[in-house]
Amino acid sequence: MRQRDPAEMNITAFMNLMVVLVPFLLITAVFSRLAVVQLNLPAPDTESVPEQNERDSLSVIVRLDRIQVAVNGSVLQSFEPGPDGYNYQALNELIVTLRDRIASEVTSATVLLEPDVEYDLLIQVMDSIRMSWPTEDAVSTADRRQLFPNIAIGDAPPRATESNG
Repeated sequence: MRQRDPAEMNITAFMNLMVVLVPFLLITAVFSRLAVVQLNLPAPDTESVPEQNERDSLSVIVRLDRIQVAVNGSVLQSFEPGPDGYNYQALNELIVTLRDRIASEVTSATVLLEPDVEYDLLIQVMDSIRMSWPTEDAVSTADRRQLFPNIAIGDAPPRATESNG
């Protein structure tokens, strides 16, 4: 009986794959980072009870056909979409004005959404509330300031015509 030598594994193809795959994964890992915004979401089994306090509270109600900005429950201004969509710059300018009127210790705002509101609309509204946008005469984006960085999300109240019937 002859003794056979153990067969050698040819791992050249596997090593070539690793030489290409590892640098590719390391390079693309930087581009797959996600920005995380901390939101205060209500628990699914709790009823929404508005907080009663003496401070002003900013609410932005996002409906399918308009965006309403309210302070302490009273709507100050509504924004309706134009041919190019919503005017987020005007919304941001109103929020900047409200930031100057509302006490500086108030850093939270509430975004109330109707069902079926598009995700992109929610993100644009949140961006308009969190930071001021650079103006046309600003030299750099360093002139931006925080407006209401703490955002809570909830369900929009029913429309006035729906609550009567």
